[in-house]
Amino acid sequence: MEGTFLQTVLPPKLQYQTVTTLMRALLPRAILGCLTVVLFSASLHGIVVAAPIDDDKAQTVVHMLDYIGVDYADSVQDGQVINAEEYTEQREFAAQAVMLLSQLSPVPEQERLTQQARELVARIEAKASGSEIASLANQLLTSVVQAWRLSVAPRQPPDLQQGERLFAQQCAGCHGTQGRGDGPLAKGMDPAPRDFHDEVRMRQRSLYGLYTTVTLGVRGTPMRAFGELSEPDRWALAFFAAGLRAKPELVMEGESLWRQGQGQSDFRSLRALVTHTPDQHAPAGSPIDAVRAYLTQQPQALHTSAREPLSFTRTKVEEADRAYADGNRDKARRLAIAAYLEGFELIEPALNNADAPLRVETEREMMALRTAIDEGRPPEAVTAQAKTITALLDRAADVLVDGSLSPNTAFVSSLVILLREGLESILIISTIVAFVVKTGRRDALPYIHLGWIGAMGLGAMTWGIARYTLSISGANRELTEGLTALLAAAMLLYVGWWLHSRSNAQAWNRYVREHLTTALAKRTLWTMAGISFLVVYRELFEVILFYETLWSQAGAQGHDAVLWGIASAMVLLILIGGMILRYSVRLPIGPFFAVASTLLAIMAVIFVGNGIAALQEAGVLDVTKIHFVSLPLLGIHPTVQTLVPQALILALIAVGLWANRTKAE
Repeated sequence: MEGTFLQTVLPPKLQYQTVTTLMRALLPRAILGCLTVVLFSASLHGIVVAAPIDDDKAQTVVHMLDYIGVDYADSVQDGQVINAEEYTEQREFAAQAVMLLSQLSPVPEQERLTQQARELVARIEAKASGSEIASLANQLLTSVVQAWRLSVAPRQPPDLQQGERLFAQQCAGCHGTQGRGDGPLAKGMDPAPRDFHDEVRMRQRSLYGLYTTVTLGVRGTPMRAFGELSEPDRWALAFFAAGLRAKPELVMEGESLWRQGQGQSDFRSLRALVTHTPDQHAPAGSPIDAVRAYLTQQPQALHTSAREPLSFTRTKVEEADRAYADGNRDKARRLAIAAYLEGFELIEPALNNADAPLRVETEREMMALRTAIDEGRPPEAVTAQAKTITALLDRAADVLVDGSLSPNTAFVSSLVILLREGLESILIISTIVAFVVKTGRRDALPYIHLGWIGAMGLGAMTWGIARYTLSISGANRELTEGLTALLAAAMLLYVGWWLHSRSNAQAWNRYVREHLTTALAKRTLWTMAGISFLVVYRELFEVILFYETLWSQAGAQGHDAVLWGIASAMVLLILIGGMILRYSVRLPIGPFFAVASTLLAIMAVIFVGNGIAALQEAGVLDVTKIHFVSLPLLGIHPTVQTLVPQALILALIAVGLWANRTKAE
């Protein structure tokens, strides 16, 4: 399986920046040793593969546990069976849950959860209280959802108007028009239809539990499965039924509290809303309970603050599939590109820290979708690829909700984003500064500072224009990154050649004599200023976009963690830059020029590879896959369009080295 340390732990751009940092012979051996240990340790993490999911069986287990948690209390009271038929059914459901859990695809938690299911059976046999059984069943239900990574949330906010129409058509005959279980067909039913206004019972029922009941029905009762309804329709029914009992004044209170920021950290996504019962969310009468009632009736409020990148990605992938099936290949290609650039790419840093192998796999499959469209494969193949991506996006949504929005992960994500984008700039600018200091040409420093300061100013201006007057375009972002990378590569090659040609004492002395009374060539100074500008500008806009997304994902409780991550990254970048500058200045002029020219040449090759890859992501260049190693940290991507230019650059560097050596001799 693919997965090196850098592919599993670090974002793609930080990968090649980190390797170039490691290649610096100027860094202390202690740092190199520590990084080597981390490299090896984290590479082991990359070989872990997520267990497959047996979705049908796991969903059935969840449904039975939900049923037990709600209905057991009607069969046993004070240690005595009051409804023998219901009690027998509860015992049967619990026993089936044990059997199905043992048959599911293996996960590390399987043995523990199976044992918990056996304990649930034992407590039912012992006629334990309804509150104890409900607690055990709900805890086990949540653990099963997490262990087998079940998709438990609607993909889009449910349409409550559609839910109301469906309820009148499909449910009112038994449950009544108001959902009180008093419909014209309810008379004589055993058990009676559910009363959705029963506060005690409904507070023990999650929205996901209602959804599974609509989907699977309840065996042995008149409640049939509604499998003929679409998934969005089943979610709409569940939300509508759950919201029937909420009083208007409670919903209004919840709306006011939500607009004031209450409940933002408790309900960060639809998944957070649907997976727990009302009692698990908060006690009745609390502010959070009012917010829950409001969001149940107005779930779109969770999506109005900002467009969710994963939802956008999923929508565009589905639209691309439909467009291709309709014969519109160009439109399908544009939609597939937008799915990545305008959606998935924005959450890559957070996902990379939470589950890097999943990030790599999703990115690879999205590229495969574009390749399938470009090559004109059968519509069935494109549809299958789209479904593969959708499943991966569901997993990514679960991972992000489970971990990436916690304060700890928000801190790590914030730290890595700035380090990833800043290391490359710090490394190159520090090398250039060291050069002008070593050669006694401090008068050249203003050129370098003018470059990066100008880049920051223009980057902020670019962000402001894009933020307030234009939609942020992922394609334009990739175009900017790709073109500036290629331009920077050309400048790095020029400066690297210039340094290498003066890396021996004789050549340097001759150069000093020839320029003793004149300044360095203006062309060289402005080239250095240009590099300083480009390496900062190409990163700055992307940094702002990533932090904007992270800030939204982290929520109010994670904002401090994001700020601490930024501060920590800045301290680390200052220390790294100072260390590079200090040890660079100590080197004799010849070795320094040799090391610096080698570093810049390597960076040029990396820039070329990643610059072309960015243009491929933007859809400007085609993608021709070949069987070759993939090392994004070195700018190596297994495509003809990236490898051929890199080979030419390496050949050009070799010719330059030979020419300089011949001239020196």
